Amino acid sequence: MIERKKKTQDEAASLASLKPFRLIKFFSYSGLAVFLLFTLVLSWIISNHAKKVLLERSEAYAFVVAENLSHQVFQQFVLPTVMRYGKIALRKPEQFARLDAVVRNATHGMRIQAVTIFDSSENIISYSTVARRIGRSGEGGIEYRKALAGENNSVVRSTGTLLNLLPGGRPISSQLSTFIPFRQYQANSQGTGIILGVIEVVQDLSEDIVAITRLQGTIILTSMLIMAALFVVLGFIVARADRIIEARAEERRRLEQQLDQSQRLATLGKMVASVSHEIKNPLGIVRSTADILGKRLKSVAPGNEHLAEIIVEETGRLDGIVREFLDFARPQEPKMTPTSVNDIFSKILTFMEPELERKKIVLEVSLSQEMPKLALDQGLMHRACLNILVNSVQAMPEGGTLSVATRYEKATGLVLLVVSDTGLGMSPEKQRHIFTPFYTDKNRGTGLGLAIVKNIIDSHQGTISVDSKEGDGATFMIALPAG
Repeated sequence: MIERKKKTQDEAASLASLKPFRLIKFFSYSGLAVFLLFTLVLSWIISNHAKKVLLERSEAYAFVVAENLSHQVFQQFVLPTVMRYGKIALRKPEQFARLDAVVRNATHGMRIQAVTIFDSSENIISYSTVARRIGRSGEGGIEYRKALAGENNSVVRSTGTLLNLLPGGRPISSQLSTFIPFRQYQANSQGTGIILGVIEVVQDLSEDIVAITRLQGTIILTSMLIMAALFVVLGFIVARADRIIEARAEERRRLEQQLDQSQRLATLGKMVASVSHEIKNPLGIVRSTADILGKRLKSVAPGNEHLAEIIVEETGRLDGIVREFLDFARPQEPKMTPTSVNDIFSKILTFMEPELERKKIVLEVSLSQEMPKLALDQGLMHRACLNILVNSVQAMPEGGTLSVATRYEKATGLVLLVVSDTGLGMSPEKQRHIFTPFYTDKNRGTGLGLAIVKNIIDSHQGTISVDSKEGDGATFMIALPAG
C-alpha cells in the first residue's frame, strides 16, 4: 500500500513537472497553426485584391477602347455607307468588309480578343470578329439590355481555380466582356445620340489571372514549406526537450531513491553501531574466559581442550563480523599520504601466495612501472584491494586464473586497478546489487564486504565497477584520480 502510494506521488510529481512544458507545446503548435491559417487568408486577400485591381483597370481600358471604336465605326462606316447606299445592309459583302476593316484598324495593336455588334431593334448579332457568331440571336443577356438602356457595364467569365495549376489540370481562362451602347454621333451636339445598337468588346485576361493565381499558389506553398520546416524544427526541439525532461525526472527519481536509501542506511548504521558496541564487550569477555578455560581443561580433562578452541575460533569469527558492522556503520576518515598502488598489490599478493597455490590458482600480474604515487589512505586501500582479491579467489573453488593489472591513463588522468578471475561469474541481477549492503549469495557472511570497498573507493573520489557473465568470470575495475 505504501509503495503504491509512493508510486502515485512520483507520477503526480512527474506530471506536475511536465505540465508547463505541455502548455508550451500546445501554444507553440497552436501558434504555428494560426500563423498558417493567417497566411492562407492573407494570400486569398492579396490575390482577390490583385484580381479586383486588374478587372477595374481592364474595364476602364475596355470602356475607352469601346467608346473610340463606337466613334470610329460611326464616322468611318455608318455615315459613308448611308450616304452611298442609303441604308446599312451587312449582308452585302462590300459593307461587311468595310465594317470589318474599320473595326480591325481601330483595335489593331490593342489587347482585344473579339468585337461584337448587336442590333438595337432585335437581339441579333449583326457583326463579330468571330465569324461563327454572326446572325445568332438571343445571345445578349442582361448586359445587352443594360447597354440598350444607355448603361455601360461589364461581366467576367472565368473558369478554373488554384487546383487547375496542378499537373494535368485544365487551363485557366478568363474573359472580360464590356458592353456599351453604339450611339449616333452628331457634330457640336452636347447631348447623347440615338442608340443604334450595342458593342461588346472582349478582353482575354487569362495570362494575368494565371499569374495572379500562381502568385497565390506560391504564397500558399511557401507558407506551407515554412510551416513544415518550423514544425520539423519545433518537433525536434520538443523531442529533445522531452528527452531532457525525462532524463531530469529519472535523475530526480534516482536521487530520491539514493536519498531514501541513505536515510535508511544511516538509521540502520546507528542501530548496527549501537548493537555491535554492546556485543563487542561481551565477546571479549567470552574469548578471554575461553582461553582460561582451555588452559584448565588441558590439565584437568586432557583431550577436551579443543572445545575451548572452538569457542575462541567462533568468538573470533563473531568479532570479525562485529568489526565489519562497525566499519560500515562508522567508516573511518581516510588519512591521505603519497602511496604506490603497485606496492599495495605486491604486499597483498605476497601474503596470498600460499592460499593461491593451495587452491591451484594461476596468478598473472601486470603492474605498470609508470604509475604515479597517489594520495591514499594506505590501510583502507589495502583492505579494499584485499577484499576484492579474496572475493575473486572465492569465486574459483576449483582453481583458475587470477589477473591483476595497473595502468595510468594520461589522457583521462586516471589510475586504473583491474582484477579479473575465471570463476563462476555473476548474473545481471547480482551485478546490480553486488555493492548493496547486506546483499550476499553465500551461506556465511554479512554482505558488507563489497559495500565497505565501495565506501572506501568513494571516500577517495574514485569509482568501482564490475563486468561479468555467468560462468565466464568477473572483472573488477577501480578508477582513481591521479591529481
